[in-house]
Amino acid sequence: MNIEFLQDDALFHLPHFATSLAIGLFIGLERERSPSAKAGLRTFALVALFGTLAAMLSEKTDSPWFLVTGLLIIGSMVIAAYLRTQDDSAVDPGTTTVAAIIICYGLGAIVWYGDTKLAIMLAIVTTILLYFKTELHGMTQNLDRRDLVSILQFAVLTFIILPILPDENIGPYQTINLYQIWLMVVLISGVSLAGYVALRLVGERHGAVLLGLFGGLVSSTATTLVYTRLSKNSQYFLQLATIVIMIANLTVLIRLVIVSAVVSPDILPKLLPVLGSGLLFGIGAALYWWKRLVQHNNIPAPEINNPVELRTAASFGLLYAAVLVFAAWLSDIAGNRGLYVVALVSGLTDVDAITLTSLRLYGLGKLQDFETVTAISLGILSNIVFKLGLIYFIGNTLIAKRCATSMLASAAGIGMALLILGITN
Repeated sequence: MNIEFLQDDALFHLPHFATSLAIGLFIGLERERSPSAKAGLRTFALVALFGTLAAMLSEKTDSPWFLVTGLLIIGSMVIAAYLRTQDDSAVDPGTTTVAAIIICYGLGAIVWYGDTKLAIMLAIVTTILLYFKTELHGMTQNLDRRDLVSILQFAVLTFIILPILPDENIGPYQTINLYQIWLMVVLISGVSLAGYVALRLVGERHGAVLLGLFGGLVSSTATTLVYTRLSKNSQYFLQLATIVIMIANLTVLIRLVIVSAVVSPDILPKLLPVLGSGLLFGIGAALYWWKRLVQHNNIPAPEINNPVELRTAASFGLLYAAVLVFAAWLSDIAGNRGLYVVALVSGLTDVDAITLTSLRLYGLGKLQDFETVTAISLGILSNIVFKLGLIYFIGNTLIAKRCATSMLASAAGIGMALLILGITN
């Protein structure tokens, strides 16, 4: 009977060790590729198994010293292996492999304590970081001091300013919440920073699609302005500017879907068909001009300012708060029409503010879903009209007509979907 119990217990714990073995083999497979690494496939597999075994012994004996001692043993052995065969000319001095093997030991321990999914995810992330060494080094070399300052400023916005703000409703109509307002600043800044960094990494080495996509994530208005000016230089830049401007403005719709999904996912069933229709109609028109664009390797990236500097973030926060109060006031005295007026006016310069305002009022129960989608749509349509006017006055009639094909098609798609939504609502 005791023998059967021991067999059942062994079989019960076998999946833990099998998972650890798989994790060790997975990470070790990548390290096996490095000629200078002193640990490979078998070593990583054994270390992962040892981590699980040490965790099991610590739990069985109710003492953490097995786990701690095992970690010290593994770390000392690997460091000693590198010290014995130290080579100053080696590409890998050993620190990366030492860190990886200690992580592998820790992942084996995590498996024993039941966090198998977390261990597998961390193993995948670790292997990716090890494999893409060259690409990660190249990425850091492409980022200059200005880009690092942008990342640090975003960290200040997120981890220093945001936590100290009070999370309570104050002010007119109880619509001002400093924590919620700054959270939206962090959200918009985060999306913009991702596009900004990607744009800096892409530089002039890739095509119009990526430049339009990342430019739209940072600032579709700035991208429109830059490429409208470039379009005056040559016929090639006219075709290029048309594609980049179209894609940048279509990216706004994707950006708003991302923001809405984070802020108020309940609105997506109503909002997605409207924005999706605008995106599909706009893409159809953009594809026509894309086919006519001559491929070129030296496509200039737009010069866009840091989107997360404190002044920019504070300005957006003030604008968002002002639109929030103004929209609540007009909605109170004029109903939905007041909000729609705010959407048309504020959407001329910034579609993010009216989008976040509408989502905030929807979350507070002051707007219905159709009213929220309508306000966001009106802000987008107003923004399209403003940018077409910008293209016409800064550029020329020709580029305005070309860009209008996609931008007005997108507007028509939004309008039609909104009309259908209103009829069925």
